[in-house]
Amino acid sequence: MDTAATPTNRALSPTGDPFLLTPGPLTTSPTVKQAMLHDLGSRDKRFIAINARVRARLVDIIHGGEDYACVPLQGSGTFSVEAMIGTFVPRDGKLLVLVNGAYGTRIVKMCAYYGRACVAEETPENIPCDPEAVDRRLAADPAITHVVVVHCETTSGVLNPIAEIGAVVARHGRRYLIDSMSAFGALEVDARAITFDAVVASSNKCLEGAPGMGFCIARKSALAECQGNAPSLSLDLHDQWAAMEKTGQWRFTPPVHCILAFDQAIEEFLAEGGVSGRGGRYRANCKLLVDGLRAMGFETLLDDAIQAPIIVTVKMPADPRFDFPAFYDRLSATGYVIYPGKLTVAESFRIGCIGRLGATEMNGALAAIRETLAELGVTNCAPG
Repeated sequence: MDTAATPTNRALSPTGDPFLLTPGPLTTSPTVKQAMLHDLGSRDKRFIAINARVRARLVDIIHGGEDYACVPLQGSGTFSVEAMIGTFVPRDGKLLVLVNGAYGTRIVKMCAYYGRACVAEETPENIPCDPEAVDRRLAADPAITHVVVVHCETTSGVLNPIAEIGAVVARHGRRYLIDSMSAFGALEVDARAITFDAVVASSNKCLEGAPGMGFCIARKSALAECQGNAPSLSLDLHDQWAAMEKTGQWRFTPPVHCILAFDQAIEEFLAEGGVSGRGGRYRANCKLLVDGLRAMGFETLLDDAIQAPIIVTVKMPADPRFDFPAFYDRLSATGYVIYPGKLTVAESFRIGCIGRLGATEMNGALAAIRETLAELGVTNCAPG
């Protein structure tokens, strides 16, 4: 993880790949990659045992005990978000979607596809979702049955207050769903402190596995009520859960190699100290990055109090010599891959803090940024 890097000598991970400073897929450890070098049959007893271990450990991460079950699902994280919406929101339900970025907007689009009634409570991309606004919405509209929030909205990197929102939802007696795709494993989701029906995340974000599967951790009593809700067979979490509880097997061909990698990734996550250890490293990465960027004159979008240690949005410099495609390509050539912006409120780009990265990689990226700016002749990184 601490491969030496200088801006004049292309930085590469131990496996010879560039470092991915993105919201995912991410830089993974050599041992996670090596775990995929094996073939197992989907009905193999060893594979069934690995699935059981992965599911149990994911429930343990949220302190779910016997009340919660983990339902894995093939596909990207969006598959699991869509599965959660389709499975948990019944056909006669109504969903309040808290929107402060592209991923909340995507959930609204899912509801349109599925014919689920929904209403959006929108907040600017650089502002956290407001529990008081949720309170007002729920008080004014008794037809709302469910509320969904994105834990960390990587459009901007803003952290949404899931515990405070959950308290409001519980007080009104409604059901609560959490998209923790980009935060799970680095930021706490504690079932002992927050009442929720389901939380979804994926294998390739803060748990540092390979992409290819997501998962839903659901309250068993809530999941048991969902039979017949899903408008899709493949994305029916109740049916997937029932099959796994009965046989220990996936209904359809599982992403075997991804699961082998994920099992190893969770082992490494636990060895690092779980949420506190993984989140601590990411917070240190984020502070190094933000402090270094600000020292160069860049302006970050978010105040520190609402900045999740996942991805940092940087306002585009006004200097006419700053050309983002050239900046991106030159950084990539030095071994650091960043991410374009996704905001509507400001021109921006993003740099991730997650994955198998530490202080050496973050400092190497900052050095590469300084060198790239000098090559481009950029002398003022302040936004317009």
